[in-house]
Amino acid sequence: MGRAFQNRKESMAKTSDQKAKVYSKYGREIYVCAKSGGIDPNGNLTLRSLIERAKKDQVPTHVIDKAIDKAKGGGGEDFDTARYEGFGPGNTMVIIDCLSDNPNRTFGDVRTCFNKVKCKIGGQGSVSHMFDHSAIFVFSGNDEEVVLEALMMADVDVTDIELEDGKVTVFAPNTDYGKAKTALTEALGNIEFEVDEIQFVAQNTSPIEGEELEKFELFLDLLNDLDDVQNVYHNAEL
Repeated sequence: MGRAFQNRKESMAKTSDQKAKVYSKYGREIYVCAKSGGIDPNGNLTLRSLIERAKKDQVPTHVIDKAIDKAKGGGGEDFDTARYEGFGPGNTMVIIDCLSDNPNRTFGDVRTCFNKVKCKIGGQGSVSHMFDHSAIFVFSGNDEEVVLEALMMADVDVTDIELEDGKVTVFAPNTDYGKAKTALTEALGNIEFEVDEIQFVAQNTSPIEGEELEKFELFLDLLNDLDDVQNVYHNAEL
């Protein structure tokens, strides 16, 4: 595999409390996406992909419907996006995306996670320049030339296409997400995407082991335990 992206599919938690956190994060993200881009998944490709991913991760339908109904009402919480960057254990680079109704609280909580592993949060742009903000699609296939032609015909600025073990992986700029997905589905029919996301993809990865690996895994656990944290991207080789 060329570019190392993170398959962020949530493994289903073993306890009800952990499941509730997963459901809550999906519900919040769906609510914000529907409120900002429209509640119709057919007209909001990002929402449709998010719902599909939630279903794959076994999020109950009532959680999804409740979030959309909440957005339909126009009221509810006023969440803002927040992005934090810094250096984690083993000098790894980390980007943390949050949805928050209290940015001051969220910043304090994220900074505490850094402090607990004796690392420091950085300023905006401190590590993001070492990541590509990419739309990523993975699906079954065996002809990357057909895929490339479909994307080029749709004027998608393809970053990379990989073919390995019967799986095609497409990387494109995040701004071309909707255009790329539409081109793929129109050219290839009703394909099932194993990965259909926008992520920060590290330009270079960093090996980490021993005590630093243990600290890094603790760091990820601390961040993922925060309700406001939606996604964590890093360049560590785990």
